[in-house]
Amino acid sequence: IVDALRLSRGMTVKATAAGLNLGGGKGVIIGDPKTDKSEGLFRAYGRFIESLKGRFITGEDVGIDVNDVEYMFMGTRYVCGLSKAHGGGGDPAPVTAFGVLQGMRACADERLGQSSLKGVTVAIQGLGSVGFPLARLLKEEGAEIVATDLNEERRQHAADALGIKVVTPSEIYDVPADIFAPCALGAVVNDETLDRMKFKIIAGAANNQLAENRHGVELFERNILYAPDYVINAGGMINV
Repeated sequence: IVDALRLSRGMTVKATAAGLNLGGGKGVIIGDPKTDKSEGLFRAYGRFIESLKGRFITGEDVGIDVNDVEYMFMGTRYVCGLSKAHGGGGDPAPVTAFGVLQGMRACADERLGQSSLKGVTVAIQGLGSVGFPLARLLKEEGAEIVATDLNEERRQHAADALGIKVVTPSEIYDVPADIFAPCALGAVVNDETLDRMKFKIIAGAANNQLAENRHGVELFERNILYAPDYVINAGGMINV
């Protein structure tokens, strides 16, 4: 519940920073996406969203894909990120990845004195719907990539498909990289991880990367340039 409230606050700030006409909120279904998903679950969620009469519009995020949204659509008109067949813009995750890439370029220009990411080492945490396409884009840019994911199959797939170096989840904070890109869950910049970070830049797609606001101050004092997550990852929200 705390995470859901943090996410709703993050969406509100993101919508404001992006100049969107809607506010921000977040719906969270507590469960394991590998085992708990069903058509009935998402249709029921859609009916609940419909009962709010447009005060809240739902869509994809961690653990939720276009197929899940299609089931929600059966119960509510207040859903975005639909497939193009239903008049939507499709999966917003690749657009989020593209936006993060632009943010990384801006950060590199500010901190490294170069807008090109060629030869820049990027440590990516999370190889899901945003992290994997981001890794592909960075590969095309000529960046050196070290990545991880809690799912071993995803790590192996990224290593095989993109030819990038992968490490275990616990090792990613110690990677000697220029840029750290959190693309999984939030609160990864915290009291336990800060001392391990030797990065020059933190720029990634995850929501609520700072465990507490004071950790942003600590990054500033350590001369680590932090791209506010609610700005750099807003591409998908703008898209839908």
